[in-house]
Amino acid sequence: MTDAGVSIDPICGKPVVEDGAETFAYKRRTYYFCSPACRGRFARRAERIRVAELLRLGALLGARKARWGLA
Repeated sequence: MTDAGVSIDPICGKPVVEDGAETFAYKRRTYYFCSPACRGRFARRAERIRVAELLRLGALLGARKARWGLA
């Protein structure tokens, strides 16, 4: 058994074992892919995908007022 980590392919969402996977380094981060096709698709749209990822993270961690009460 290997000690490699598992990442999620940012294009198709499949789990990818990092050891021996297709990689792409962008903005000081390494992305892992399940296939050369997913890697190529990411390479063509890297900035757009990264911004969308940051927007999703911001939506989760954004400074909003907490609403207390019944749902």
